[in-house]
Amino acid sequence: MAHLMQEIFGYTDELSRALQKQDQDIVHAIELVDITKYHLEGLRTDPGWDDFLKKVTSFWTKHKIKIVDMEGPYFPAGQPRRGFFNGATNYHRFKVDMYASVIDRQISELNGRFDEVNTDLLSCMAAFCPLRLFAAYDQEKLVRLATKFYANDFTSDELARLPWQLNMYVTHVRRDERFQNLKNLCDLSVMLVETNKHEQYYIVYKLLKLVLILPVATASVERVFSSMNYVKNKLRSKMGDDYLNNCLVTFVEREFFNQVKDEDVINLFQKGNCKVIL
Repeated sequence: MAHLMQEIFGYTDELSRALQKQDQDIVHAIELVDITKYHLEGLRTDPGWDDFLKKVTSFWTKHKIKIVDMEGPYFPAGQPRRGFFNGATNYHRFKVDMYASVIDRQISELNGRFDEVNTDLLSCMAAFCPLRLFAAYDQEKLVRLATKFYANDFTSDELARLPWQLNMYVTHVRRDERFQNLKNLCDLSVMLVETNKHEQYYIVYKLLKLVLILPVATASVERVFSSMNYVKNKLRSKMGDDYLNNCLVTFVEREFFNQVKDEDVINLFQKGNCKVIL
């Protein structure tokens, strides 16, 4: 089980770290989801089990641990063998009940969180990514994003004009040097406003704003609800909404507030421009 945990964590660690980042590279995250599922499904196959068993057997041999006979009857460690045997072999117990079962749960969790609809949505969103001079740009995906997922937010005239405006938009930003070093969708949105291109390509900018809302409505909200377990505990069960909101803001955005100097906070309180929240 320790080797199995190490194997699964090894394949899922990069994906977990990518999804926990506040400024996610959507293209990178989607690729990691597919790659992680691919390797987990590979572990699930007979060759994957054989390779895994070789690693475990090598570990047993190196540390002089008794090698388990996979064809022998299974008996749980620490329990009397008399009267327990139910016909199961070590092979069935370790491969089917443990190895395959744990991997199936991991794959099922990924399929549940990144089903066909969610994956298609994120894949369409990734077509906005500005990295490498908008290398991920795909007009068909962005049009599908607007017509399939956000059709109620656009008029029929806007949907009809969107393909042409997308082509004009991507040609324009690729030729503009100010858009060459952008790293994520937030940077793209800011640069569009700074260059007044958000007015020229207002349909594209409207779609981009809808895309930016999604991470806020999923990852950030989950992060806030997780933080509530620390902020609103048994000793603070009767705190009001304003107090709870202020505590959550400082807790969730603690990296930002750690940059604030104590002297600035003291001066702000002395001027009477801030309410006491702690």
